[in-house]
Amino acid sequence: MRMNEKLASAALAVLSLAPLFVNVNPNLNVVLTACLTVYVGCYRSVKPAPPSETMSKEHAMRFPLIGSVVLVSLFLLFKFLSKDLVNAILTSYFFVLGIIALSATLLPAIERFLPKKWNESPINCHLPYFKSVEVEFTKSQLVAAIPGTFFCTWYALKKHWLANNVLGLAFCIQGIEMLSLGSFKTGAILLAGLFVYDIFWVFFTPVMVSVAKSFDAPIKLLFPTADAARPYSMLGLGDIVIPGIFVALALRFDVSREKGERYFKSAFIGYSVGVIVTIIVMNWFQAAQPALLYIVPGVIGFLAVHCIWNGEVKPLLEFDESKTSAQSSSADTSQSDGDAVVADGKPDHKSD
Repeated sequence: MRMNEKLASAALAVLSLAPLFVNVNPNLNVVLTACLTVYVGCYRSVKPAPPSETMSKEHAMRFPLIGSVVLVSLFLLFKFLSKDLVNAILTSYFFVLGIIALSATLLPAIERFLPKKWNESPINCHLPYFKSVEVEFTKSQLVAAIPGTFFCTWYALKKHWLANNVLGLAFCIQGIEMLSLGSFKTGAILLAGLFVYDIFWVFFTPVMVSVAKSFDAPIKLLFPTADAARPYSMLGLGDIVIPGIFVALALRFDVSREKGERYFKSAFIGYSVGVIVTIIVMNWFQAAQPALLYIVPGVIGFLAVHCIWNGEVKPLLEFDESKTSAQSSSADTSQSDGDAVVADGKPDHKSD
């Protein structure tokens, strides 16, 4: 774990706990929490191999449509069924997901203090009533699941805002770490589609706001306020994860070129500006705002201006993470084969 990632993670933890002890301005809390979460997730996504899940252009085009179907389905469920029943089912679902996400988020910090063999020796078992389903995990993952189980149980029983936020932040960090857009073209398609999606469902229908208020699950971050009429400010996880995976792609693009964090900085600044503008407009009009309306132009705009200024539009648009990783793997294989040939072709000379 890099030093800047450690500092950002520590700052995020302190900021999450701070409202328990001091009065934290919710607007400042929203901005700092969103930015720190994106920052941590981006650096965790930088690995020898690209993120395990890559989105195609077709998936990016369909994503807003699928999101709309899911959103309307939830709206109808809450409208025609008991809200308590729907939330009970969703809580059970997110209980399991929360343990997995929080365990994966905490694992890098925990495994350093455990015996090395605990990280390397997998344990295989079959589910009791589903013998065909095999589950593999290490002892380190089992230890990391302990705090995950605690927070999920706390959330299920008390619905406390801190438990909600801990799980929500874990979902965000894992989403940014594990998902890849593959290319900036795919990222632009996805962000443009969700830009329209967010505007439509917030400004032109009551669906988005209604579902957000009714959905009692860690799909949003809650920030305590001093206003009894409005005890919490909210920020949807999608407003962190969706732009976050685009910013993370910019960081991995910089890493692949070994020229410093040039475009990551511009994309991250664009995201920060977008969140700040969202807060300003929300307070100005005293109404819920589609955050992607301001974040998407910020992220894409800052990145576009920077690459145009540097005259590097073509390499940025041609960047394909899957091809880059394949080339790296081929190069590593060739290098290994070459080393093996040299080792086999030259005897080991020892001097007396």
